[in-house]
Amino acid sequence: SVLFRALQLVLPLSILSLTYLYLYPFVHGCAFPSPVASSHHVSFNASFIGPGGFQQQADQARATIPPIAPFRLLALGDPQLEGDSSLPKLNEDGKGVFPSLHPFWIYSPTSLNFGIIRNAFRDLIIKDIPKLAKYSQKWLDLLGNDFYLAHIYRTMSWWAEPTHLVVLGDLLGSQWVSDEEFDRRSDRFWDRVFKGAEKVTDETIYVGEDENESAAERMEVLGADEDWRTRIIAVAGNHDIGYAGDLDEKRIERFERRFGRVNWSIRFTLSPTEPTLCDTPSSISNDTRPDDPPTLRLIILNSMNLDTPALSPSLQSSTYDFLNTAILTQSPLPQSPEGPDHTGTILLTHIPLHKREGVCADAPYFNFFSGLEGDGVKEQNHLSDYASRVGILEGIFGMSGEGHNAAYRGLGRRGMVLTGHDHVGCDIWHFWNATMNVDNEDGIEKLVGGWDAVRYADAADFVQQHDVVIHRMAEGDRPIPGLRETTVRSMMGEFGGNAGLLSGWFDEELQEWRFEYASCKLGVQHIWWAIHILALVALLMTVVGIVAFIAEQRRPAIE
Repeated sequence: SVLFRALQLVLPLSILSLTYLYLYPFVHGCAFPSPVASSHHVSFNASFIGPGGFQQQADQARATIPPIAPFRLLALGDPQLEGDSSLPKLNEDGKGVFPSLHPFWIYSPTSLNFGIIRNAFRDLIIKDIPKLAKYSQKWLDLLGNDFYLAHIYRTMSWWAEPTHLVVLGDLLGSQWVSDEEFDRRSDRFWDRVFKGAEKVTDETIYVGEDENESAAERMEVLGADEDWRTRIIAVAGNHDIGYAGDLDEKRIERFERRFGRVNWSIRFTLSPTEPTLCDTPSSISNDTRPDDPPTLRLIILNSMNLDTPALSPSLQSSTYDFLNTAILTQSPLPQSPEGPDHTGTILLTHIPLHKREGVCADAPYFNFFSGLEGDGVKEQNHLSDYASRVGILEGIFGMSGEGHNAAYRGLGRRGMVLTGHDHVGCDIWHFWNATMNVDNEDGIEKLVGGWDAVRYADAADFVQQHDVVIHRMAEGDRPIPGLRETTVRSMMGEFGGNAGLLSGWFDEELQEWRFEYASCKLGVQHIWWAIHILALVALLMTVVGIVAFIAEQRRPAIE
């Protein structure tokens, strides 16, 4: 029959599509970057020396490498859960879902004339039913979006086996919602989208307020507490708490109540039995580990009020105090570029660092409230150049363009920055770009430069193309201070349902932390909808087919 012929096409197609949907990381080859595979190309972790030094670094990196990265961070960006405020308003005038039928409830049957009845049914067809249909469509869209996002989280967590999880801001869709709506969306976040996960509590972390409390910062062995696999590191975004110009104590309080602190840090050390240790003669002895074990520091920073003007000076001071504490309590820089550097730093924040127009999808942009509204920051695409430079690049990571006159020759600390906000995503390398200029007054060449950024994939070519400039910067090869920043593409369906995969491990041969990043996409939300609708159609056709087959088999017996 036609039904069975159609089922022969629909059923296999449904099975194949469901297999893709629930095994899409396998289909796309998604996995955390392997230290073994990553050793075959150079990584700009915190800095790398100029032309001629890249191959040497790569050759050394192949010597001693762990098979699996001990730190694996699943990074999700900007889910932006919408809610009731995005739904069309029903019963807003107190007359029920169908206000056109209200006359039938307030008038007696004898009072209803033809005109009232005609107008009521006209409004029912023209206004009420389309409005209800729009409401139902939007409600179903929100429900499907929740399950779509949940599918990404659940599948990637199961497949990739991360050790840690982070959502890089904009957990919810608007900072302007009421407390009741905020709690409803928060409930959906925990009970539906990230079901089974939990927030990072105060008991789990140390929150620094001043430098005298630095000893209280929590330090634990990486991998010892497996509960980190289900804890969500929630970074505050503009749609959660607002920008500096509208961020107030109430928004901070409700965010921290549901998702955890906005500013905190923690250190992880490698165990002496950590598999990253190598047994080659060139490896560092295990005996050195107890005194100076490799340490990975996570810093979660509220970047929403780093720039000014701010509505709440006290909240901004709190952020500045935390940032200063994070800088002051960083491990000392190595004495020389050849010396070991056992500390790595990962900064997790929402707003990307400053970069010139054209490097990423979002260009530098600031907008401010009017004078009557406080003049505060209303919107921004990047942090200001000053906040990026002083607070992050030169502050937390300790980099400098002063070369031999700076500590550790300006190379700074090994590390990486993960941000959100720019939904398209971007992977770039911040570096000190220096050139030689001739002073018109005295005719003497002087080194001038500043922080610049290029696409990470183009960084090596960029450095090699500027060979002359680099070799004239100082005696011999001049190390280039640099830092990788990855803006994680949004996990929203419009942007392909993206998930970021960051691996971190300690390279025993190079005596430094290394980091590599990859991404994995499910596809737009329409794929999720289409596959489940097809599965439902296949199920209904199968049930109807079975019933028809049984009825067909029983018919001769009845006759």
